[in-house]
Amino acid sequence: MNYIAKIPDANGFITYTSEENDVWKTLYERQIHVIQKRACDEYLSGLQKLALDTQEIPQLPHVNEKLKALTGWSVQPVEAIIPAEEFFSLLANRQFPAATFIRTMQELDYVKEPDIFHELFGHCPMLTEPVFADFVQAYAQFVLTCEKKDWPLLQRLFWFTVEFGLILTPKGLRIYGGGILSSIGETVYALESDLPQRQLFNVLVALRTPYRIDQMQSSYFVIQRYQELYDFANYNLKNNMQHAHELGEYPPLFNVADAQNNNPNIHIHVC
Repeated sequence: MNYIAKIPDANGFITYTSEENDVWKTLYERQIHVIQKRACDEYLSGLQKLALDTQEIPQLPHVNEKLKALTGWSVQPVEAIIPAEEFFSLLANRQFPAATFIRTMQELDYVKEPDIFHELFGHCPMLTEPVFADFVQAYAQFVLTCEKKDWPLLQRLFWFTVEFGLILTPKGLRIYGGGILSSIGETVYALESDLPQRQLFNVLVALRTPYRIDQMQSSYFVIQRYQELYDFANYNLKNNMQHAHELGEYPPLFNVADAQNNNPNIHIHVC
């Protein structure tokens, strides 16, 4: 399916259909229940601070008014898929790119491209947490200083943290990754399934771990505080990338042939 981004008017507002708003309402109502006692406190607090509309797709000017006041971030409307350089350039300027389309009712459980529910509900609440918000910007700034040959590895670290990261808290294991928190299936699977591997976050190990974008994750990395993320983005990351290139990847915990047959553009990077 081809997803078509909505174009904001001169004031940044978008007209969505009643069907599109119904999709948002359905996604929000079912996801808000499943994230309780699974999402980290910082995410839940951020969701409360943003006070996203529960009945209609939130308008970006309203989201930005709150987000900017909290951490200086804003949401930038973009096409469904943008080049990696544009993506990281926006993040480097504290602008989170968000495709302005929303999935259909037939795709509630899985959408092939990140939509506005994924971006606003999944990611924006964590951008209210100051250390995490600073990490995302610092990481993007670092990416833009690196050679393009290293970008697949850097996108991988983004995947295992910002998209699919877990954190160990006094209350137990919790989710902070937006890719998990916007997925009803993966929210439960990431914490409660016996199938995936979960391990404490290690930069070199994460750099060497393959992943798939079209199924539940086989590996999750667990941080113990958000400062870990900011620290690895600012300390010795280039040396770790070089070491990862030298050592090569770990054997994937999924069927590579099946992955490539299902999606020839799958993120399986060989160092």
